[in-house]
Amino acid sequence: MRLNPSLLGAIYALFTTLFASGAVWLVADALKDGDGGEAWQAVAANLLMIHGGAAMVTLVLLGALYPLHMRLGWRANRNRVSGCLMVTINGLLILTAFGLYYSGADVLRAWTGYVHIAVGLALPILVGIHVLLGRRSR
Repeated sequence: MRLNPSLLGAIYALFTTLFASGAVWLVADALKDGDGGEAWQAVAANLLMIHGGAAMVTLVLLGALYPLHMRLGWRANRNRVSGCLMVTINGLLILTAFGLYYSGADVLRAWTGYVHIAVGLALPILVGIHVLLGRRSR
């Protein structure tokens, strides 16, 4: 189920922004306790704002994928396993982001952070697999 090139470009741009802002945030967060910590703290805060803003737009586009891509792919019986994995992984990222933002418990917040980071870092590989499998099934 091929997507409109402009929608596909927007999805790739947003996923790239999310990945880059999250990965660079990890570095900035690790460096904020060392020399130049205040500067890294500011960088980390700005990266989180970018990450959160891109995530909000991505939620809209993920919602648009249901009628434009997922429903049609399901009916055509194509790429179901990796498609279900993509829905599950993105749902997990959404739930853990919610937990990171709203959780008051330190233990739960740490656990959701680790899961969010691990899944977020793995997402580009999973998207690549989904795309390759989809191209093969045509």
